[in-house]
Amino acid sequence: MRSVENGGYKTVGLKKNFILDTNVLLHDPTALFAFEENTVIIPIYVIEEVDKFKRDLNELGRSAREVARALDTLRQEGSIKDGVALSRGGMLRVAFSARTLPAEIAQAEHAVDNRILAVALDAKEKEPGVPCILVTKDVNLRIRADALGLLAEDYDHDRVEINELYTGVVEIECDGSDIDTFYSQGFWPLPDLYHFPNEFVHLKNRNNPAHSALGKVHLTEGRIVPITRVKEGVWGVRPRNKEQSFAMDLLMDDSIKLVTLVGKAGTGKTLMAIAAGLHKATEESVYQRVLVSRPIFPLGRDLGYLPGTVEEKLSPWMQPIFDNVEFLMGLSKDEKKGGRSYRELIDLGILQIEPLTYIRGRSIPNQYMVVDEAQNLTPHEVKTIVSRAGEGTKIVLTGDPYQIDNPYMDATNNGLVHVVNRFRAERIAGHVTMFKGERSELAELAANLL
Repeated sequence: MRSVENGGYKTVGLKKNFILDTNVLLHDPTALFAFEENTVIIPIYVIEEVDKFKRDLNELGRSAREVARALDTLRQEGSIKDGVALSRGGMLRVAFSARTLPAEIAQAEHAVDNRILAVALDAKEKEPGVPCILVTKDVNLRIRADALGLLAEDYDHDRVEINELYTGVVEIECDGSDIDTFYSQGFWPLPDLYHFPNEFVHLKNRNNPAHSALGKVHLTEGRIVPITRVKEGVWGVRPRNKEQSFAMDLLMDDSIKLVTLVGKAGTGKTLMAIAAGLHKATEESVYQRVLVSRPIFPLGRDLGYLPGTVEEKLSPWMQPIFDNVEFLMGLSKDEKKGGRSYRELIDLGILQIEPLTYIRGRSIPNQYMVVDEAQNLTPHEVKTIVSRAGEGTKIVLTGDPYQIDNPYMDATNNGLVHVVNRFRAERIAGHVTMFKGERSELAELAANLL
């Protein structure tokens, strides 16, 4: 038994041996120190695989270099062959194995995985009274480990079950007179202070559910205040449901520096984010430009596979963004007849399309930054992006945790969900989970039925 507590794997009962796979260290270099008082075993073959990534100019390369530095520091403190003490009370050692796996398992295309399994089997036999667990984000390797009688687990540090994810909205039942008071005086006292900053409230008349009001928690004043409503719409976009109204409030609030919008396809996440950004950059001049990007999966893939300039290489990946911008600009189907396109905004310097591959090391001040499909980012990749925000910059992360292309992540441990969980108590951050699709009747049915 174990649980995640205080940033690490809190174990219950016996100490355990955890054998880590390469993808765990590349996903989270701090995994070396996340297993509390237990023993962490790193197969030498994992180090060899990590070494292949150390020169890459992307997040995998950064993680590989961080792992190498950490292991080198530990090496100076003692013998990593025999075991080095970790700060949380555990031990770390590097191991190899001369064991030969059964012919049915030991296929050539899985050479490194086979050696990792062999190290795990050796550890299990050497200490039969100590639970031995292989930790890997590779589903197939977990299955193969189980076939050999090994315990295998996913690395789910900071895991949040998707059905328990903070939605950013709470429903409060009250009397009809309370709702009337809220409308007349422009606020209503919070019944209790057990709320997060910028949490939205749906006030409902307990006797008449149709009699309701929408508001937002203002913790410092201990009250619920009305949400921001834009009568004319934002670049022609008006909220069509309460979640979209909540999202628009966050997007138009300059005091909120980090916004996360989670929802299935067609809920309007990206369209609303770009519309609000263009409004803020062009009509209110709050930001210098709108910077839009989405992961080129996997993050950091070499753009040289496609011909042309960086912008031309990005075009296939960014077409969904261009579609949204052209919709906002009222582009006709026949551009030759005078329709306006996203190219006009790019030429004016209002809109910039940026590959996430090159964002590390930058400082981005006074910009409205939209990162679409953020569910395909790891927690460390999201940290890299958000930490680029300079003075006056607002970052909007949008995505659907159920549509993940990264084979080593799922709906519970991706970077988008990680940010929602970590920032929900921060006054400069806000979140809304969007449920109702507004793209079209067909799109809504497809999202629900398929």
